[in-house]
Amino acid sequence: MGINYIYPEFEVIRDTARCIACRVCERQCANEVHRFDAELGMMTADDSKCVDCHRCVSLCPTRALHIEKSRHTFRENANWTSDKITEIYRQAGTGGVLLSSMGNPQNIPVYWDKMLINASQVTNPPIDPLREPMETKTTLGAKPKKIERDNAGRIIDNRSPRLTLSTPIMFSAMSYGSISYNAHESLARAARELGIYYNTGEGGLHRDFYEYGPNTIVQVASGRFGVHKEYLETAAAIEIKMGQGAKPGIGGHLPGTKIVGDVSATRMIPEGSDAISPAPHHDIYSIEDLRQLVFSLKEATNYKKPIIVKIAAVHNIAAIASGIARSGADMIAIDGFRGGTGAAPTRIRDNVGIPIELALASVDTRLREEGIRGDVSLLAAGSIRCASDVVKAIALGADACYIGTGALIALGCHVCRTCHTGKCNWGIATQREDLVKRLNPDIGSQRLVNLIKAWDHEIKEIMGGMGINSIEALRGNRLMLRGIGLTEKELEILGIMHAGE
Repeated sequence: MGINYIYPEFEVIRDTARCIACRVCERQCANEVHRFDAELGMMTADDSKCVDCHRCVSLCPTRALHIEKSRHTFRENANWTSDKITEIYRQAGTGGVLLSSMGNPQNIPVYWDKMLINASQVTNPPIDPLREPMETKTTLGAKPKKIERDNAGRIIDNRSPRLTLSTPIMFSAMSYGSISYNAHESLARAARELGIYYNTGEGGLHRDFYEYGPNTIVQVASGRFGVHKEYLETAAAIEIKMGQGAKPGIGGHLPGTKIVGDVSATRMIPEGSDAISPAPHHDIYSIEDLRQLVFSLKEATNYKKPIIVKIAAVHNIAAIASGIARSGADMIAIDGFRGGTGAAPTRIRDNVGIPIELALASVDTRLREEGIRGDVSLLAAGSIRCASDVVKAIALGADACYIGTGALIALGCHVCRTCHTGKCNWGIATQREDLVKRLNPDIGSQRLVNLIKAWDHEIKEIMGGMGINSIEALRGNRLMLRGIGLTEKELEILGIMHAGE
């Protein structure tokens, strides 16, 4: 047996004076950290298995537990940090690629936090959303270039298919398999109650959720998992996934341990087989090829469904988006590199792509300069954390925002970043029946509804303070933003002035 070079990352601290050996922690931990030692008559813990998910801490009836970051560290070294040394030990022991979950945790600038919102004072008075009308409803899709009327003077509705949202927020793509049945149900039920949409991700749509079709966006990804005519027709919109922020340039990967039962049937692949989608769509190698798929999907659904193209935020994003806007797509979803995922190669998650703020601003600017901004709607994704992030995204040019990790946190996620293991103690990123049942869809959907309603109220309050009473008036209104602590180049890309100007 080889030497274990890695000291546990976390330490389980147990107050023996408080612990009553009720064994709740043992029953609740999917990682088998805790166990009762009958000889000693006390609970013990294997620190090496702890992922700091807080399940045991949250449910301990006597508050006898807490988890600490290990006090053991390697000698201080600005170049060879503890993380880098530990990763080398892991790869030397396994020969494998490092996998990680959730979004990029590195200390890279979060531009949302470096932008401030303007407020009205005297000449342009603020609006009180409690007493005056405030419109957060928004419509997504290509906007007509002109108004046409018939011989009787009636307006001809020549609009392409579109989506209407009660508030400019949607639940982003998270596949059935990557997340549990109960998590998927929570998202679907909340979307229907709120009058917004949730995205199936690339794992197909479970038959039980077809009833939520009017509030569902289905994905067509490179692996074509679960894609068939009824799946497409059930949805309100179809999203072609070209890439995602957490892993630009590569395909998806769902471990075979999660391909069980209904997940296998929904994805239309054998149980236990890894669901590995290719990096490219093998029928798309140009904008012309993408246009062919866009119109193939429109043809298959009788031109009744808007088509979204989802791309990762990369360095030439503006040029890519310009081509997509000419492909016939109705919306472009841009996913920044802090976006979450069930599993991604660590090196790609932490080093590939660019922040959503810079990508969004550059795309909006390019499309406006080319006179085609009205041909598509822009959806921003990749670590939208709160209502003010939504407001800033829309002011930078987004029509609406996708949220993923924020929605999972509302369901109880503690961002312990071990989704890829399938041992989610909160019943979210798992297919184990004993764990799945820990998430009650009745409670989960209500918590999501509460979150979005709270954000909607905050958005209205912020807009009111800006003297703006509709999302349409906010969209692309960069005069309402100011940067703080940003370089001239960053301000130029974002298209905003520095605070004090």
